[in-house]
Amino acid sequence: MSEIPTQLELDISVQATSQPESEGQLQPPPPLSHPPEPQHQQNQLHPELQLSESTPEYQHQAKSLLITYRRPLLLLLGFSLCAAIGGVIYCVHQNLQNRRNNLADTESPCVSSPCQKASARLTMSVDPFKQPCDYFVFTCEADRFSADIGGRQRGQGIPGHPQNQNVKGVWPERGESTIVREDRGLTEEKILDRKTTLLRYLREILESNDRHGGTAVQKARGFYDSCLDTKSIETVGAEPFLTLIQKLGGWAVSGQWNQTDFNATLSLLMRDYNAFPFFNLYVGKDPNETLHGMSKRYIQIDQPDLLIPIEWNSKMQKSHAKTQTLRPFLASCEKYLELLGTPSRSTMIHAGMFIALSSELAVAAAPLHYRLSKGQLYHRMTIKQLQSQAPAIDWLGCLQAVFHPLNLTENDHVFLHNLPYIVQMSRIIIKWLNRQEFRLSGPLHTFMFLNLMHTLMPALDSRFSETAVNLSVSLGNTAVVAPRWKHCVLETERGFDSVLTALISHKTAYQEAEEIIENIFSSFKSKLNALSWTDQKIRQLILKRIQPLKPKLWTPKEKPSEAELDLLFSEVTVTTGSFFSNYIQLLSLWQKRRTKFLTQQAEAPDILSVTPFLQGDELLFPMGMFISPLFHPTYPRAMNYGMLGFLMAKDILHMLLPDIHSHSEMVHTVGECVWAHYLTVAENAERGVFSLSAVQQQEVWVQYSALQIALQAYHQSLAKHPKDTSISGLSHTRLFLTSFSQLKCDSDPYREFMPLEPSFLITVICATSDLCPASLQCPKKSQQYSLQAC
Repeated sequence: MSEIPTQLELDISVQATSQPESEGQLQPPPPLSHPPEPQHQQNQLHPELQLSESTPEYQHQAKSLLITYRRPLLLLLGFSLCAAIGGVIYCVHQNLQNRRNNLADTESPCVSSPCQKASARLTMSVDPFKQPCDYFVFTCEADRFSADIGGRQRGQGIPGHPQNQNVKGVWPERGESTIVREDRGLTEEKILDRKTTLLRYLREILESNDRHGGTAVQKARGFYDSCLDTKSIETVGAEPFLTLIQKLGGWAVSGQWNQTDFNATLSLLMRDYNAFPFFNLYVGKDPNETLHGMSKRYIQIDQPDLLIPIEWNSKMQKSHAKTQTLRPFLASCEKYLELLGTPSRSTMIHAGMFIALSSELAVAAAPLHYRLSKGQLYHRMTIKQLQSQAPAIDWLGCLQAVFHPLNLTENDHVFLHNLPYIVQMSRIIIKWLNRQEFRLSGPLHTFMFLNLMHTLMPALDSRFSETAVNLSVSLGNTAVVAPRWKHCVLETERGFDSVLTALISHKTAYQEAEEIIENIFSSFKSKLNALSWTDQKIRQLILKRIQPLKPKLWTPKEKPSEAELDLLFSEVTVTTGSFFSNYIQLLSLWQKRRTKFLTQQAEAPDILSVTPFLQGDELLFPMGMFISPLFHPTYPRAMNYGMLGFLMAKDILHMLLPDIHSHSEMVHTVGECVWAHYLTVAENAERGVFSLSAVQQQEVWVQYSALQIALQAYHQSLAKHPKDTSISGLSHTRLFLTSFSQLKCDSDPYREFMPLEPSFLITVICATSDLCPASLQCPKKSQQYSLQAC
């Protein structure tokens, strides 16, 4: 203040003396007995100035007062100016902060039914801005309910095969445990696992009271209802299966067998019941042709899923039945035969022959890694050549039965994925057919019918599935089987996939889905361009592969009308209270779909798919991703981007940058930076885990980058459409981050490499950003650390 110019100082002094008494806090001048008459307006407004000019004594007194109070006046004015400037800065900051976080003061709330349900979920969930420490308490492993969806075809393990997801189904795979638990409803509601979410969405469609729609829709719902009717299934027991066996010519186990032809019975089982006891059949492409843009599909022949537990001897390079499992496996075979009414005196004989035949076939089987190393996959040959190599099977007759009405010839090509097994299988079958002592006992038919029983087990009463569970438990396996409704949704989809595809397609919000796809992929490419690379040649190769990609929603090429669907399912008769007969028809529908798949050029949308995939130069996003509660057209966009947007970005990063940790130091830097944030507050910081492995660093980088990509994409959306709605009084960035925090346990193959809960990433972003409405501090830690931005 000492450096204020003299003229400004004088002006301030004059202005200060002109203030009212209450503001200037100066003593009033002594009163005059005869005040002068006002001459003009200026004198009326400034009587003090007039007096100071006309009265020397008063002028001297005023000057003394100015000198005395000048410094306090200047200090007061300085403080006032600082306060005013500070107030302006505060107001501007608060305005910007409110605009960034948009606490829904100016946003209209979303009142749709999906938004109301979302609001209820947010109310019951932990608020990351009020309880940040809870990120470290929650773990997925303890409460996770497995919702993995089974493969689309039998015959597993061939790389590149579109149906080879190699994941567990709702009913047990051979040799796997299935401890039934149906008391996890509350846990399921807490976890937004994509697969479980999709199944629940399909369940809502099938259980809808909406009776509109054609006969095909009603048949799908009727099939689903009959699957849920476990009371009727338990009442009829094994009788429907025994009736079916007699229809197929009987078997020696019951003493009634008309010695039907081996190949004739095998063809019937494969054509009408989707049972493949000696080998597997499915449809797929030639990988060499795929590289050149060809899309023709071929019949693929693989080793079967044997019922007997087997293991691989790496020294002998052969498989064999597990010795320690033979006793419990024998017990389970005897139990199955008992449930099927086999006389006790012949149970041991037939079970023993079944195990002996299974053991011989097991020796010829080989695991995938061995077949890969020996080049045994995708062995092309004609059906005629295959017949000469494995003459026990009538290959042309069996394949014509399965793929009817296609006109197959012996010159058509097929692919073998374990030719040595197929050759050895043929020798084993010929040997058992020629053994006279087994002529009346029919061990090959027993083998086929027990495999048929396992195929039809979902439609049999619970005693059969309980026997499978007991075997699995005795083998030391542990797993969980989904509740009945999930099983019924999956079985309904197997036969009525085109009906459900049409229903979900009708409900898909195409415009909103395509917008989020476009914004997420655009934000991903921005992230890619900003990434630092250790090798510019690698960078160019990756960019060259990614730049031409066209992201789009995966929808049916042709959308059948209601009348076309009704015609397609016109021969299907769904009977109330008879799930077994309904299930038989489902298997026939499944066979027809396999035949159609062999001839069609374009991939039909897989309604159970929940992750994007590449097809040529297209990056396709399935319709099953864009469902509530992960996505809804009436949601605030902040919620859609915070949940589904993050998942989409994570999937893209995993798919297109699988080895990014070896091409960019940023992966290591960001991974360790996030981990440093975590160690400052996490409870396990004292356990000695102070660094991450390369795969853990990459997964942390992927998920942190996915959150940044989704947030940037949301801001891009806001730039185009500034208005957004709110939920639970939250909107924009806060709703985005709060919605993201709901994704605690999404199931993907990389989950095991994530060393911390994904919702902790909110803390990392908020620690060095002004986007968040409040700084996230964990009160459980006495000391908070100032960390750098990641």
